[in-house]
Formats: sequence, structure tokens, C-alpha cells
Amino acid sequence: MMKKIIVPLIALLFALPPLLFAGGSQEQEGGPVSLTIAGRDGAYGDAMQLACDEYAALHPDVSFEILKLSGSSLFEKTVIDMKGNVGTYDVILIDDPNATQIYKAGWLADLDALYRERGLALDPDFIAPLTMLGRYPYGDAGTLYSLPLVGNVELFAYRKDLIEKYKLQTPDTWDRVMTAAKTIAANEPGVYPVLFRGAKGNPIVTGFLPLFWAFGGKVLVNDKPALDSPQALAALKFYLELAQYAPEGVAMYQSAQVKDAVYAGTGAMAIEVWPGWISDLDNPEVSNVVGKVAVTKHPAQVEKSSPMIGVWLAGIPESSKNKGAAFDFLQFLTSAEMQEKMADVNGMPPTRTSVHKVPALVEKYAWYPAQLDGLQNGVPRPRTTKWKEIEEALGTYLQMALIGDLSAQDALTQANAKIGEILE
Repeated sequence: MMKKIIVPLIALLFALPPLLFAGGSQEQEGGPVSLTIAGRDGAYGDAMQLACDEYAALHPDVSFEILKLSGSSLFEKTVIDMKGNVGTYDVILIDDPNATQIYKAGWLADLDALYRERGLALDPDFIAPLTMLGRYPYGDAGTLYSLPLVGNVELFAYRKDLIEKYKLQTPDTWDRVMTAAKTIAANEPGVYPVLFRGAKGNPIVTGFLPLFWAFGGKVLVNDKPALDSPQALAALKFYLELAQYAPEGVAMYQSAQVKDAVYAGTGAMAIEVWPGWISDLDNPEVSNVVGKVAVTKHPAQVEKSSPMIGVWLAGIPESSKNKGAAFDFLQFLTSAEMQEKMADVNGMPPTRTSVHKVPALVEKYAWYPAQLDGLQNGVPRPRTTKWKEIEEALGTYLQMALIGDLSAQDALTQANAKIGEILE
């Protein structure tokens, strides 16, 4: 019941003018500083704890309070705080699809200005497409409001041993994926040829988009729905044919089912894996396919490989009372040295080119070259403040097509109309 109340509240907060709250954002001058971090739970929270502990050891006058929150709770708490100009948080983590809403609202400090004040410049070692996600308007010319912290990118995985066994071509196009799926289905009864998340909403959309983009599809063109194209229809028809080689019940699959099948070796190809899912892929204590799985960027088709970027960004709320100290910590947090340590200790995928090339990390995480390739060539989700609603609508109609309730054409037609309503 609580979610049904909170989601409209968040939408209302974006729509209303700023609330008048007491307090301000005066910088503390001199003396001890306490920085409050609104971050994620799990491995990302552990990585943030590591960075804060390292920074505090070097700067005894700085202490930290770290909130380790779920993704939805992080978004809700930070939006409410920034909208009210309360100033509780000094550094916040932002999921990439939420960034445009927050930038447009004017709730984050201008990092370009903070760099200029210190005579510094943004380090070109950051992977360029990721820093573009920190700018508004999107692109090289926009103002910088956040730095990329977690180099998440969607990847593709396949059983090398099965591709070699049946003398198949490397599945680097979607047509070759289909050929491999048919061959494996005919010859390996204990193996599912294809795995993906089919649950409605974010899961099915996330798995579909790299294929959709590779077929030349666009969700939006000039801020208008664009699912009524021949490219979109070709992509969805192909996706539905490929789904015939997925496990029964794939329409309800979440990450756990995909991950378990990959580790067990009962899946030949996974059209969606993430760095956090595959950290133990070559650990014989938990994996049956040590050395047998290749992790790469997604197959191409009429367009080049189009992995989906899903980074987490770090920014400083405009309402923070400690912007200077927060900026200095942000530089430390996103530095090459700290990113290397967080990658090694916590498995956090870096956002810097140099860290992806550290020999010890490449030896530990064999997919790092593919991960870097994916980040350099990946595609972000549409830069719109309405992405959450669009994704939910698209995911609903995609799943209806997947379970056979709608044809590919009807699913796209209805999704296109619904997205048009959302954008209006």
C-alpha cells in the first residue's frame, strides 16, 4: 500500500514549485566536517564504506554518515530532501534513468563551476559516454552535475564450448544467435538455448533494448513515440521467434533465474547479464562453467552492437551545506586509485578507461575488455523525464506479446499510443 502512496507523491514533488523550508546551504568554514552520503545497499554500499573509511583516514577532520538504501528508497528520500531544500545530504547516488528529472529540477550543484573555482578540469580518463550522462542538457555542451561512479553496462554471454562443439560462428550478430539457438535446441536437450528476463516492466525492456537498437529501432524520436516503425516491428518479431528457444515460464524470469542458469551451465546464451551477476563465473566453488563462458558486448544487426548503459552517478545536492568538502570527497571517490581498490575488493565496475586495463583486474575479471568496449559503445536510455512511465508501459505490452496475448504489431501500436499519452 505504501508504494501506491509514495509514487504519486514523488511525481507531485517534481511538478510543484519549490517548497519553502527553513535553513540554507551555507558552507561550513573551518573545523570538523560531517558528510552525509545517500548511497546504495549491497556491494555498492560496501564500496562506498571503503572509500569513506579511506578518506577519513587521510582527513581526520572529516567524518561520514552513510545511508545504504534500496534503489527506490534512495530516489524517494533524496527527491523529497532536495525538493524541500533541506540539505540533509552532501553526496547522493543517482540511477542513470532518474538523472534527467533531477538535473532539470535544478537540485544539483554545478560541478563545472566547482572545478573552475579550484583551477581543475574533468579528467579525460573517465569513459566519455559516461560523463555525457552527467551533463544537462545531455551531451558534451551541457553543464556537469554528476560524475560516473559505477560502470554498469548490459552484456551478452554465451557458452564457448557449445559454439565450438557444433562449429557455429561466433554469435556476434542476432542472425547468428538465432542459428546457434536452433542448433543447440536440436542437439542439447538439457540446455536452454536462450535466457533473458521476461517479467514485465524494467526486466523485459532491459533485455529487449539491445536487440531493438541493433535492428534500428527507436523508442523516441524528437521526444515523440517512434514504435510504429518497420525497424521496431522487425525487432519484436525476431525477439518473439528467439523466445521460442527460451525456458518455459521465461515471461516471469527475473535476474536470479537467469544468473542461476548461467552458473549451472543450463543456458547456452544469455541476452542480458550485468557485471554484478557474473563476478563468480570462473569460481569453481559456485560455477559449473569455469572457462566455458564468453562475456561480450551485444550482437550487431543492421546497426552496430548496442549494449545498454546503466551507470550510477554521484552528485552534490545544491542544498548541501558542505559543497567544498563534498566536492573534494567526490574527486577522491571517483579517482583511478579508489576505483581500482573498489573494483578489486567489492567488484564494483569502474568508469575510468585506465582502471579497466589494470593487469591484475583483467586477470581477475576476464570480461573487463568487453565491459570497457560496451561502456565505450553503449547506448543510454532516452533522456526524458518520463522514462519510468514509458518503461513501465513498454514493458507491459512487450510481455503481452511474449505470452501471446497480443501480436507484435498490436503490442507496438498500443505501446506507441500509451507512450504518446504519457508524453502529453
